[in-house]
Amino acid sequence: ANAAAASTSPVVTGEQQQRPNITFTWDRPSLSETSEDNPFLNYRLNVTFTGPSGQIYVVPGYFAADGDAANTSASSGNKWRAHFAPDQTGQWSYAVSFKAGVDIAVNEPTANDSSGGFFDGDNGTFTVTESTKEGRDFRGKGRLQYVGDDPNNTSNGHYLQFAGSGEYFLKQGPDAPENLLAYEDFDNTTNVGDRRKTWSPHANDWNPGDPSWQNGKGTELIGAINYLASEGLNAFSFLTMSGANGRGDDKNVFMWLSDSDFKRFDVSKLDQWAIVFEHGTQQGMYLHFKTQEVENNFELGGLTTDRKLYYRELIARFGHNLALNWNLGEENTNSTEDQRAFAQYFRSIDPYDHHVVIHTYPGEDDRVYTPLLGSQSELTGASLQLERVDFSDVHDRVAEWVGKSASANNGVRPWVVAVDEPGDADWALMPDNYSTPQRPNNQEEGRKNALWGTLMAGGAGNEWYFGYRAPESDLTLQDFRSRDRWWDYNRFALEFFTNNQIPFWEMQGDNSITSADYGFYKANESYV
Repeated sequence: ANAAAASTSPVVTGEQQQRPNITFTWDRPSLSETSEDNPFLNYRLNVTFTGPSGQIYVVPGYFAADGDAANTSASSGNKWRAHFAPDQTGQWSYAVSFKAGVDIAVNEPTANDSSGGFFDGDNGTFTVTESTKEGRDFRGKGRLQYVGDDPNNTSNGHYLQFAGSGEYFLKQGPDAPENLLAYEDFDNTTNVGDRRKTWSPHANDWNPGDPSWQNGKGTELIGAINYLASEGLNAFSFLTMSGANGRGDDKNVFMWLSDSDFKRFDVSKLDQWAIVFEHGTQQGMYLHFKTQEVENNFELGGLTTDRKLYYRELIARFGHNLALNWNLGEENTNSTEDQRAFAQYFRSIDPYDHHVVIHTYPGEDDRVYTPLLGSQSELTGASLQLERVDFSDVHDRVAEWVGKSASANNGVRPWVVAVDEPGDADWALMPDNYSTPQRPNNQEEGRKNALWGTLMAGGAGNEWYFGYRAPESDLTLQDFRSRDRWWDYNRFALEFFTNNQIPFWEMQGDNSITSADYGFYKANESYV
């Protein structure tokens, strides 16, 4: 770092390898989450990383209290932090911009911005070596990227691709519970409706050497992720905002000190979330961030100061994870203009250009998606919700949006289309061996109509919703083994494409090639 200001140099932690998270931490005088001089809003830390090939990443940083808040529950301290996941070996440089001023965190940088002092202007170099990660660990594969607008990419554009290994991605995992983060071991998590989770059914799935915090907290949720990975799944989803002023199905998940002040974040809780997310990355799990739900779609207004600050904090703390999407909202009802603005803000702040999607009500997709296709927005995909109890609507709707996005604006930005909420609200995907006199178990219908219906229409995969009337539902689930048999079907499907080296990223759905089945093919090469 800058030899003339050695005291401003960062402490660098993490493996300095290609793709793993390298953490840079700087010091300045202490502030707290509740300081009159708001550390979240009145300071802006950006670190510009420049790589061996001239690539540039402008990474937002954040206030980190004492630097170990996950373990200490600290609300004050002098640490400021940025995370970086480099995409190339060799020598990198960094340069720090640390500015101060009213609301500066959400303002566009200008030449007249006031210095925050201390480590503002710090710069230096560091060397990145080859990744030693392998197996499920995404750090051996690289960042999962949208490539549909890359003129040099030969895929059909409807699948994400790992930048390191070149593999294309199909996902399978749970969409439920949406309140996954309403967990008793996270600091300051409320228990509205007695819905806070223990995740105790997965206590024995935690392994020695796995992460935890505060002398053994977090082991049950870490164990739950281990179980999903052991079943061959590669995705899970969660709301990060389900408590704004009590509006939300669960009401217990939020990033702030309270769910009525959107300018003050809970540092220790978010550090604990970060441990879970990074473990997910290491276990080969794609992270589906659902940033709001229909009950609080309008709580932050349009592209307001509050919303910008929320998005920036998400990106600064968690955006270095390699496989994720930002979902603008579950069953989203914001205006088209706001949806465009939200997507554009993510694109402008996220240095890694992660996948950006939107979810909407079944039956509303034509109205919501059509004005967002192609160059009309920065969205790169759709998160579909369907509604039929037997899942018979899945295949046709996936094929429709794969096709419409491929043809929009002369093929500009074909969408990655996933089915993240198939089935009806009451039952959706039922637990193993569970049925009622009115509703037989529907896993066979789910396997035929939803799982294979998605994949054979050119869809990028599924996340599975669990209806309100069944045990272990969208809000009550704590035991993923309630669908243990179902996860086998998911794994079999993924292994089918991988083990048979099927080039699904170059294939198209076309049921006319068969008399009674789904058809999916690359002409003269591969037929399923």
